[in-house]
Amino acid sequence: MKKTPLSLFCLLAPLTALAADEVDLGTQTVQADFRKTDVQQIPEAVTVVGSEQIEARSAEHLEQVLSFAPNVNFASGASRGRYFQIRGIGERSQFVDPVNPSVGLVIDGIDMTGLGAAATLFDVQQVEILRGPQGTRFGANALAGMISIQSNDPTAETEGYVAAKAGTYDSYGLGAALSGSLSENVQGRIAVHGYESDGYMEDDYLNRDDTQQQDEKIVRGKLAWQPDADSELKLTLLYADIDNGYDAFTFDNSRTTLSDEPGRDSQDTTAWALSYNRDLNSSVRLETVLSGSNSSAEYSYDEDWTYVGYDPDEYSSFDQYLRDFKRNSLDLRLLSGPDGRIFAASTDWVMGLYWLRRDENLRRNYTYSAAQYQSDLAVDSYSVYAELSTAFTPFTTLTYGLRAERWENDFSDNASALDAGVSNVEDDTSETLWGGKVTLETLLANDHLGYVSLARGYKAGGVNTDPDISEDNRSFDTEFNNTFELGLKSSLLDNALHTRIAAFYIQRKDQQVKSSYAIQNADNSITFQDYLANAAEGRNYGLEVESSWDINERLNWLFSYGWLRTEFIDYSYQTDDDEFNKDGRAQSHAPLYSLATAVSYQLSDHFALRLESEAKDEFYFSDSHDEKAKAYVLWHARLSYQRGQTEVALSGRNLTNADVETRGFGGFGNDPRDGYAEHRYVQLGEPRLYMIEARYSF
Repeated sequence: MKKTPLSLFCLLAPLTALAADEVDLGTQTVQADFRKTDVQQIPEAVTVVGSEQIEARSAEHLEQVLSFAPNVNFASGASRGRYFQIRGIGERSQFVDPVNPSVGLVIDGIDMTGLGAAATLFDVQQVEILRGPQGTRFGANALAGMISIQSNDPTAETEGYVAAKAGTYDSYGLGAALSGSLSENVQGRIAVHGYESDGYMEDDYLNRDDTQQQDEKIVRGKLAWQPDADSELKLTLLYADIDNGYDAFTFDNSRTTLSDEPGRDSQDTTAWALSYNRDLNSSVRLETVLSGSNSSAEYSYDEDWTYVGYDPDEYSSFDQYLRDFKRNSLDLRLLSGPDGRIFAASTDWVMGLYWLRRDENLRRNYTYSAAQYQSDLAVDSYSVYAELSTAFTPFTTLTYGLRAERWENDFSDNASALDAGVSNVEDDTSETLWGGKVTLETLLANDHLGYVSLARGYKAGGVNTDPDISEDNRSFDTEFNNTFELGLKSSLLDNALHTRIAAFYIQRKDQQVKSSYAIQNADNSITFQDYLANAAEGRNYGLEVESSWDINERLNWLFSYGWLRTEFIDYSYQTDDDEFNKDGRAQSHAPLYSLATAVSYQLSDHFALRLESEAKDEFYFSDSHDEKAKAYVLWHARLSYQRGQTEVALSGRNLTNADVETRGFGGFGNDPRDGYAEHRYVQLGEPRLYMIEARYSF
């Protein structure tokens, strides 16, 4: 596997000689950028996962399709993988401290960053995964990249479908979507879906097999109104009710728990987005997006993983985090039209203003705390941005953009109510951040697009809330990323084969690193002290290859491969036990390779077969210890039958029942039988799953 990148170059390079003289590039459109652009024509690394791929994977949630994108990973520590990493950059969990995410998540224009439990995939048109800093387009929430989920839009013609599935672990789902015109210039769409499963853990103490259950419901409504030929108003309403269990860790890393107080991983979200687009004239287009969301979430777990009476030396505790989120944002921009280009009609332009208000309230209930911990975070962000694209020739374009963002952070808690010997933590900071991107693209031929780019991204600094943290570690600084990327996108073999190759180098300045170590208390309970610090520098570099090949009318082959190297430069930290030096060590959740491939074959007019495989190398679970997730290879398959408007399918994921470790810890013990000796503990992902599905379209 480690030699694969060179082999791929040797395989793909000769294929360029087979390209036709005139070939159109691709058919998938990226909607998350300023202008809708074909994925083969946008000069950056983007993966578009379409509805066909989502259905073929029988995916209910975003975590189940991320393997299609090279160098993209996720961490669980919850019922779903809702913490994302792109090119080795991203968070892995959230407990007491507020988090400024490295990977943004947008659902239908609504900022859902950090709220990944709502990233369900019913009636979704496509998932777009933009890799690399999005400093001009998205700002502080996209240091590593951005994930955008686009659901299906309303249609003028009446259409709809009903879909159902049932599978192992008492899993079943039922949903329906209906779309059509409400009047001559108004269209609407509504989608409703529910999915339930007992989950993949059994609690022997409670004699239950549903303590890690999944219970996810989603309702989405869309309206589109065209007041005249030059304008459109769109309204999106979203309701998500995620009520999942959380009971994942055991002493022996099995799927059998002994918890007497299983936790929850729930999220209740009401969100909306209102957009208005208008061609003011042939020179200028106005686009506005106003959005808001309210979410309540619970993350809780049985900290001792067992029951009272398990061992005489045991401790027993339950930890619960209740968070309320409120967000509002406004994005207002002007774009040049066909007659609005400047500099002798050679340059398209975009300019805009952005505002975000983010409020987060936390209430923590912990067995060993005398009072409820509470904290409040208020963030205001004001941005101005601009981007120009200058065509020097019909084949060569330089795109250059800049974003300036004023980030205001106001945090307070009630630490003194828990410990009379400490003071409340307060932090009220403001800073001006800036990022941007410069990209030079050129058509090497009608069917080869080459580009080179330099991007700067940023993630705001903040405060560590643990009252026991030293004042030297109380706050942490903003992280800046400088990313150099070189890419080639090609359309070969008479447009039958599309390839995308990207090589990148990332310099991480003042890299934000989550440090965590376990403290064994006098009563044998375990307290984790988490805090964010800044490493002097980090280095991430690698290669990404994607291809889609229509070998003939019945056979298609999809392929993606990522190769990634990461390391810390000048990073060490002090604990109660010792000083730990991580210089030269790889960063967490950054596997050396990641691979996904799928072969689809139309067996007859009615039957189709799809075989898929995905693989990842081992990677470090955390930056604060050296335990690793094991490498794995998974196999999936789907056999479908379609006649007329009806489709039925039999699918399976993880057919070999491989163990996938999605979260892990080291450096502490939780088993009283051996005196709480240190062990390696992991959370396991999906086992082998079978599903039968049916869909009727009208």
